[in-house]
Amino acid sequence: MKKFQLISGIIYTLLGLAILLAAFFTDTEIGMLYGLGGALTGPGLAMMGKYLYWSRPKNRQRYEERLENERIEMNDELKQKLRDRSGRYAYVLGLVTVSLSLFVIGILESLGLIGDSLPLVWYLSAYLIFQIIAGIVIFNRLLKKY
Repeated sequence: MKKFQLISGIIYTLLGLAILLAAFFTDTEIGMLYGLGGALTGPGLAMMGKYLYWSRPKNRQRYEERLENERIEMNDELKQKLRDRSGRYAYVLGLVTVSLSLFVIGILESLGLIGDSLPLVWYLSAYLIFQIIAGIVIFNRLLKKY
């Protein structure tokens, strides 16, 4: 196991604890500070725990076998193809979801059930356009690469 994971875990934990202490000792009602502190502390402790667990001499052989299995899984052609296809399906599903959201928001606003939804419509429209353009650009770059 690499020392980088231990160092990252320590840094995450210290940053998380510092943010939690700052949120606790200041008169702020910002719940985001508590969330961010917990979101940094939890993974930091998990990283340190994984490092300590896999660094023990009795677990090193199992860790090496695990790394070898991961290397084999990452280079398996069927799994690569399935990952590519699942990414494509997730992309298309995201486009459909944003399009349907725009449609539903438009209907709800016309019925008077929600107030000014123009900023949300503009945001979702810009996101939809960004997704389409990003998909085309990434496809063309990959096509040139291979």
